[in-house]
Amino acid sequence: MSTPLVDYDVLPGPADAPAVVLSNSLGSTRHMWDRNIELWQRHLTVVRYDTRGHGDSAVVPGPATIDDLADDVIALLDHLGLERVHLVGLSLGGMTGMRLAAREPARIDRLVTLCTSPYLGPAANWLDRAALVRSTGTSAVAEAVVDRWYSPGFLAREHERVARARQMVAATPPEGYAASCEAIATMDLRDQLSSITAPTLAIAGADDPATGPAHLQAIAESVVDGSLLVVPDAAHLANDEQPETIGDAVLAHLLGAPPE
Repeated sequence: MSTPLVDYDVLPGPADAPAVVLSNSLGSTRHMWDRNIELWQRHLTVVRYDTRGHGDSAVVPGPATIDDLADDVIALLDHLGLERVHLVGLSLGGMTGMRLAAREPARIDRLVTLCTSPYLGPAANWLDRAALVRSTGTSAVAEAVVDRWYSPGFLAREHERVARARQMVAATPPEGYAASCEAIATMDLRDQLSSITAPTLAIAGADDPATGPAHLQAIAESVVDGSLLVVPDAAHLANDEQPETIGDAVLAHLLGAPPE
């Protein structure tokens, strides 16, 4: 069996526990889930990976598409012998999850989309960002990106966490970051949402300047079985800013608990 393109961890849960795959955001690594996995691993086998061109995963030269990113997940599932999994994705990871749930419904059981959107135009903004990081490096965007990841209160209070987040963005290979920007630029999943049959929890950070609650409401209202959760005092990297609220909500959804 071939080795998957992406680097990953498998964190075993209880015997016979279902598996959940965690898909990271643009400019982050699988460690963006560090504050969540202890809770989820009590009930689930957790598979987390670095999107291509991020963290320890291979850099593939040239533009990527959202289907390329979905293909990487399918290759990982096949490598691990996982026929059907839950998927939790934030931002770019949520886009990957939506494409997978629409294209490969037999492989995705339950879906959580965090702080994401089925369409995030205009394309020119993403192409300009790709050109910038290719020419000057990812550190050129690290501060601005992380300023959008967290709410103003968190930025003012959690200096050490913010500094680590900026280092994570700056360490992302420029070609990997740029290729993912190009995937977002060419992505439009709006017409595919109605074909997503996996029960879907769409989570928005109330203070998210990038993919605010309206984006997640559109997902929840367009899939076959969707629900919306808006989390106060959270911006784009909401799972890191509000790990307890989001951790509990994600777990309840993946275990099939009725919404409160």
